[in-house]
Amino acid sequence: MAGVRFENITCRYGNHVVLKNFSLEVKESEIMGIVGPSGCGKTTLMRALCGFMKPETGNIYLDNRLVYSASKRVNIAPELRGIGVVFQDYAVWPHLSVWDNVCYPLKRHKVPKAEMEKRAAHALEQVHMTGYEKHLPSQLSGGQQQRVAIARALVSSDELIVLDEPITNLDAKLREEMLAEIQRIQKDIGTTIIYITHDQAAALRLCDNIAVMAPDGHICQIGVDEDIIRRPADRFVFTFVGVSNFIPVICRSGKVFTENGEYPVDTALSDMQEGGRYDLGVRPMDIVFDEKSELKVTIKSVTFLGDQYDYFVDFNGQELRIECNALDALSHRVYEEGEKIGVKFLNVRYYPREEGTAS
Repeated sequence: MAGVRFENITCRYGNHVVLKNFSLEVKESEIMGIVGPSGCGKTTLMRALCGFMKPETGNIYLDNRLVYSASKRVNIAPELRGIGVVFQDYAVWPHLSVWDNVCYPLKRHKVPKAEMEKRAAHALEQVHMTGYEKHLPSQLSGGQQQRVAIARALVSSDELIVLDEPITNLDAKLREEMLAEIQRIQKDIGTTIIYITHDQAAALRLCDNIAVMAPDGHICQIGVDEDIIRRPADRFVFTFVGVSNFIPVICRSGKVFTENGEYPVDTALSDMQEGGRYDLGVRPMDIVFDEKSELKVTIKSVTFLGDQYDYFVDFNGQELRIECNALDALSHRVYEEGEKIGVKFLNVRYYPREEGTAS
């Protein structure tokens, strides 16, 4: 299978620099998620990898084969890079049958008929679409059309596939099914997959490693899902990946208090400055109810979501979100709107207050 390496890639559109000296390595047979807000350069990176655009600087390697170099004037054509691509809108030909859609890239490469039929049939089998060969895309569901797009990518390359927002247009149930399908395909044939998305929940569900891109295009953090959630590299990662609460606090006499100084929240960290103002960051699942705690919240609303209860509470004039696993909720009663109850904050993080930062 093919590994991928970007070395100091710079890409711009006119005067706007999207990626600057961008470097990233994707190992063979892994699913690498690349997540970030709209406009951070995710799709630009995909286009550079596939040969759809030329970076201004840097090198791109596929399985240690140099496919692009600005300084060495190397630029392998897209069709010779051996990359399968699946786009957000499927991009299946509406006037072609499933079979003809899958065979299209093979015909373009003039693959012998016997080999073409073998590879197309195998790809359709991999995505559980055998028996649909004569169907037109209009006769398929959105999930089935996306499977056809994946099958077409597999015949282009079973070594490297780039998925660019592949499940955005599917409903919630189909998204879950497609994520499971992608995982199964990758496990069966060991394809290296680069999964580009702004949907961090899907990336956490699917990927072996995740690269989080900041709005300016640089990588903030690369890690497994637990690292990203539990050990975020900075405030942006903490805010962008997952749900977060921020509480304004102040450090005084070795302790952390709510900003008005009324409630002691925590023991100050060694690097916190006396009188310093910070934002305490805490995930909704890391706020737990404790009737003995002096930190009190007032329940504003509660919603049962099947596997968890979502509480919105008032804490010292600020709304916080609390997620309580349905099984954990069995250890206490479900609290009702208007009740006042104690809480504890677990796994908190502190960030220096920035002027104008919304808490």
